[in-house]
Amino acid sequence: MSSTRFPYRLRLPGPTAIPERVRLALARPAINHRGPEFAAILGEITPRLQQLMGTANDVLLLATSGTGVMEAGLANALSPGDKALIVNSGQFGERFMSIAAALGVAVDTIDVPWGEAVEADALARRLEGADYRAVVAVHNESSTGAVADLAAIGQAVGRTPALLVVDSVSGLGGIAMKQDTWGVDILVSASQKALMCPPGVGLMSVSPKAWRVIEKTSGLPRFYWDLRKARDAATTGQTAFTPPLAIAYGLQEALNIIFEEGPEAVLARHRRLADAMRHGGAALGLPLFTRSPIVSDTVAALTVPEGLDGTAIVRHMYERYNTVIAGSRNRLSGTVIRIGTMGHVGEADILLDLLYLERTLVALGRPVSRGAGVAAAEVRLQAG
Repeated sequence: MSSTRFPYRLRLPGPTAIPERVRLALARPAINHRGPEFAAILGEITPRLQQLMGTANDVLLLATSGTGVMEAGLANALSPGDKALIVNSGQFGERFMSIAAALGVAVDTIDVPWGEAVEADALARRLEGADYRAVVAVHNESSTGAVADLAAIGQAVGRTPALLVVDSVSGLGGIAMKQDTWGVDILVSASQKALMCPPGVGLMSVSPKAWRVIEKTSGLPRFYWDLRKARDAATTGQTAFTPPLAIAYGLQEALNIIFEEGPEAVLARHRRLADAMRHGGAALGLPLFTRSPIVSDTVAALTVPEGLDGTAIVRHMYERYNTVIAGSRNRLSGTVIRIGTMGHVGEADILLDLLYLERTLVALGRPVSRGAGVAAAEVRLQAG
């Protein structure tokens, strides 16, 4: 049982804490989702999402989780007999592999050590002479904190007929995305991370190159996931199937908050807070696990020292301080803890995380320099 002496703090790398303004928006009365009221909401949401995504493409809303839009991306990009090359560098690369297997798609992988990111040159070599319909990558691998160099990947894939399918569920809104500039053909994301909403809305943006493939009569069997239906409905200010109205309200308000602060300012805040968390963690003896050239600004993946079990840290943070951080539900279990630095987060959150983390390490018998984590983070925050 968690302690009632401390307020509940959701500090996961998703789902994330929801601002009060968004919570209030979720409680608005129901409206006709086939009427002009909902069309007006979509008309406000869409251009703002386009700006965050860095695209002129339509943005499609689906009532689903991040995994749902990952599946929709593959189901629409691929046909029976097509081959996909999946970059496997973490839990969500593996998730794409599982989805492709369920769809019966032929898959090759380019395997990258967890914590690292694929090298564009290595990817380009794999593409030489190959006939892939899709190359699939994760923008921000939240299981490891590694960020893919989509600009370089997009250049490599853009020299081939293949479509570049990218999961930015844990990146969009907290890490820069330039879909059109980088040559991302199918971009998928979701509502519950840096966009500060509950789970339930999946987001997709599809390039003209990808639409030419999707519009072919062949394809994998799909009904609910048929993006042609979603595109046709969007032209009338609707979704193809019943949308989660409350979350659409929340997304509208969350985007209001983001654009009041300014999208670039939001990205800068994420960089600053993530940097402080990384340095604070290292000062407590939990160095960064991530080894990629680009490190996540939405999640800090910290290495647990030898002799200590990360699950014990997660459990103590919850039971003693009512603070929910993440371990790993994969091959890194017990060796890495992850703390979200995305969405509705400020300096106080980072400093309190580090204070509770220090106290937790002491309680678990790990010697630390008292105040070192907070002090290291303060230096970075003041410098930023």
